[in-house]
Amino acid sequence: MTQLNNAFTLFLSLLVEAMPFLLLGVLLSSVLLLFIDEQKLIARLPKNPLLGALVGSMVGFLFPVCECGNVPVARRLLMQGVPTPVAIGFLLAAPTVNPIVIWATWTAFRDQPEIVVLRIALSLIIATIVGWVFSVQKDLKPLLQPAIAKSWEYNFSPTQDFKKSTQASPLLQSGTFLLNQPGQMVRMDATVLQASLAATAPTKPLSDRLRLLVDNTIQELRELGAVLVFGSAIAAFIQVAVPREVILNLGYGPVTSIIAMMLLAAVVSICSTVDSFFALSFSSTFTSGSLLAFLIFGPMIDLKAIGLMLSIFKPKAVIYLFALAAQLTFLFTLFINLQII
Repeated sequence: MTQLNNAFTLFLSLLVEAMPFLLLGVLLSSVLLLFIDEQKLIARLPKNPLLGALVGSMVGFLFPVCECGNVPVARRLLMQGVPTPVAIGFLLAAPTVNPIVIWATWTAFRDQPEIVVLRIALSLIIATIVGWVFSVQKDLKPLLQPAIAKSWEYNFSPTQDFKKSTQASPLLQSGTFLLNQPGQMVRMDATVLQASLAATAPTKPLSDRLRLLVDNTIQELRELGAVLVFGSAIAAFIQVAVPREVILNLGYGPVTSIIAMMLLAAVVSICSTVDSFFALSFSSTFTSGSLLAFLIFGPMIDLKAIGLMLSIFKPKAVIYLFALAAQLTFLFTLFINLQII
């Protein structure tokens, strides 16, 4: 019973910690949809895959969201037709490369400024490399979930998609509905809603766009909120079922300490805005490289993030992201440990 209470407490703490940042990400996603001309945005992005991945990785300075809030923004960017390297770079780097997290890391590691600099630099480098690697996949549809792939396939031409999506009678479907034309009701699923809003938002007055923003925010919160609850439940269960000492006792060497801290980062699923204070508690016993591994890998890949990423990508794509980010994090932080030793 005690373990069950602990798991429930951890579950609530993860959910309460993550939900505000998910809401922030959803709001930013809706703003991108309704108030930004996506064609102008896409036109100004670099065409070079490597440069595009770097620019995407640095967009976190403009959108200060953690690993819970970056997913809806990245999903919106992909649906707008933003190049894959840009979206992947943002997805991986935004939770770390943003003013809030940088300030929090500096507050925690003020006596070790190299930790702050290396966290930002390595996060940018890893996100850029992974985004560049994904640019090799010219046709991203096989890696995307069907609703996202449909928007990506049409290269964001919503009118055609919207007509196809409204052919079936909404009376035969369950879910939430919105009013389209007089006497017509349309099911408010992701594909229909995104297509409808994108087709009409630029020409609507501000009051109508604000109403549509609320509709889109509610829809994305329904989808991503459910995934967040599921991911938080898994993270809480693992934290209780697997004693933390099992991970920490793997060793303090230059290799095993990195592996232990990467595993710990994935399991505890701490928000990137506060993870630096958690890592600080290990600074006297763990190597600098392993602390960096925790601070870099955790915001990119943890149990909550994996659940949310599955709302965009199919499992094999998430595995690719996980493997690439893990390998690069391990190699860079191992180099740091060996240099210090």
